[in-house]
Amino acid sequence: QVQLVESGGGSVQPGGSLTLSCAASGSDLDYYAFGWFRQTPGRERDGVSCISSFDESTYYSASVKGRFTISRDNGKKTVTLQMNDLRPEDTAVYYCAAEFITTVSDMCTKPRIQYWGQGIQVTVSS
Repeated sequence: QVQLVESGGGSVQPGGSLTLSCAASGSDLDYYAFGWFRQTPGRERDGVSCISSFDESTYYSASVKGRFTISRDNGKKTVTLQMNDLRPEDTAVYYCAAEFITTVSDMCTKPRIQYWGQGIQVTVSS
């Protein structure tokens, strides 16, 4: 079992920054890739960024590449999403996710997520 708890969401003006954190607990965490997904009302949950469990490789969706940075601290069991130059279209509920032994591209584009966090709201508005 893996438990995921997100923190750090909130409201920000366009062009601003936010940092999301995901605290992971449970067993065999080193075998899981972690990622961030987001969802708006009436739409599917989409992969934003994912990070490998083995080699720190990363994946970013086209809409966030160059603005968002994902990282993980295996010692502290946290995954962080640094979001810069935020835009109104980034407004969504963001979810932390864990998937067992997968590639980052597969996790973000063809997810078979075993564990989800509870979700956290990010609002970008002037």
